Amino acid sequence: MASDFYALATPGIQGLHPYQPGKPVEELERELGITNSIKLASNENPLGPSQQAMDAAAASLNDACRYPDASGFRLKQVLSERYGFTPETITLGNGSNDVLDLIGRTFVLPGDEVIYSEFSFVVYMLVAQSLGAKAVVTPALNWGHDLDAMAAAVTDKTRVIYLANPNNPTGTYFSAEALRAFMAKVPESVVVVLDEAYAEYVTEADYGSGLKLLGEFANLIVTRTFSKAYGLAALRMGYAVANAQITDLLNRIRQPFNVNVPALAAATAVLDDSAYLLRSVSNNTAGMAQLEQGFAKLGLNWIPSVGNFITIDCGQNATSLYDALLLEGVIVRPVANYRMPNHLRVTIGLPDENSRCLEAFAKVLKK
Repeated sequence: MASDFYALATPGIQGLHPYQPGKPVEELERELGITNSIKLASNENPLGPSQQAMDAAAASLNDACRYPDASGFRLKQVLSERYGFTPETITLGNGSNDVLDLIGRTFVLPGDEVIYSEFSFVVYMLVAQSLGAKAVVTPALNWGHDLDAMAAAVTDKTRVIYLANPNNPTGTYFSAEALRAFMAKVPESVVVVLDEAYAEYVTEADYGSGLKLLGEFANLIVTRTFSKAYGLAALRMGYAVANAQITDLLNRIRQPFNVNVPALAAATAVLDDSAYLLRSVSNNTAGMAQLEQGFAKLGLNWIPSVGNFITIDCGQNATSLYDALLLEGVIVRPVANYRMPNHLRVTIGLPDENSRCLEAFAKVLKK
């Protein structure tokens, strides 16, 4: 090969490694020679998709020869009616990862600073490094965000702060009061991105969505997804809500057809399927209790979580336990890439999946 294309890439890209998703079930079963495995690795909704959403997606394929509505008019209307903001404040994305990246590309230049917390979603690091920004990683507090430390880390070079509430992969959260106090400390020239991918699962009384603060803080952006509680991970649908100026800027660089027709149709339909969302949250609440009780009996500790997953402290390097669980047909998620080598993240499944997961843990821990 005549050229070294790695050398031609921008410095930020040269130092990155591709995001590593969990392996597909079919590939693992083929590699390990097992069948009937369960995947509790990617924080997906175990109920399967809403029938209303799938019917809408299927019907939309009658117009598969047409480009999508680039504005997402109908979905934005439904979101506006549901949450009380105007369509002009919404940016649609190919999953919320897409809008997290759009925000970085809109506001961050090489040499600028991007703040995020230790043990928070890896995409924040990917965005910062790809743009040649300086990542300012604040130490975690009880596995979650230390908002005081994050506010204190702001300098005149800070452009964007990424927060996750609840946080992935630890499941921690901060209260509505803590969020408001934090926002009051941050200069308006610094954009604060509040990633609420798991917000629908939270039942704690002191939790409050940042959507309620958008009118109070012009520098706040809230991102949401349909991949978790709404069960549409494969269709890739997310969105951001912010003031109209920020939204206009994001839409200047957003690809015009970044969201496909079935995703638009399914997302619009699932917002009206309140029974599905209720089942999703109820299953999650019961499943969390089931797993907590089971792991307690096994003598394992975990990080208290309000998401649809629980991160277990294995008390040792978790690699061998992860591999042993695979052989039992139970796929969970190692989080050593977050500098948590002793932990495994387990998605809440259906009751029988949770039981099988606990049985597998019990078996491999005895070895």
